[in-house]
Amino acid sequence: MSKIIETIRSRRTIRQFQPEPVDLDVLKECVRAASLAPSAMNLQPLEYILVTNPEKRAQIFPLLKWAGYIAPAGDPKPGQEPTAYLVILVNSKFSGKWTRHDVGAATENFMLAAWDSGIGSCWIASVDREKLCSVLTIPESCEIDSIIALGYPAEEPRLEITSETVKYWKDTQGVLHVPKKPLDELLQIDGWNR
Repeated sequence: MSKIIETIRSRRTIRQFQPEPVDLDVLKECVRAASLAPSAMNLQPLEYILVTNPEKRAQIFPLLKWAGYIAPAGDPKPGQEPTAYLVILVNSKFSGKWTRHDVGAATENFMLAAWDSGIGSCWIASVDREKLCSVLTIPESCEIDSIIALGYPAEEPRLEITSETVKYWKDTQGVLHVPKKPLDELLQIDGWNR
């Protein structure tokens, strides 16, 4: 199995982080990986803000909503908050019809590069955008798409192949279980055969 396939298979969302800071140079390389993702018409409408400053991180944390299915059990515990954030912005001067596709491709590139470097991530779309714009002085020409919480993992979520549910859960030991549908329920070969 190739390294990239192994990285994809092992990556899970992380919501509990170790307190040590993430190396800024490593995060910059991950942003570079995001910027190399496919972009419709090569418009490259995405811009990014990396946040590592502890005071800014403390201002951002309450502006986010975490694991909806298991709230508040999925929220980072005190001392296990993210040690960095990546804010994904869409610059309206360059955005187009397919910009949301750009966001998905760039975000996945970023999270895989981070995971390959030992950094856990949680992609969050439930954000108080107005307050976050104020905290980070984001110009009106840029719209916040989402934010990625980052840090070294302090948990090991488990993959569950099942079609029983899409809702993730924590077991009695506090381990997060993440269901994914079986491939044979998702894949058709040479046309619809079901």
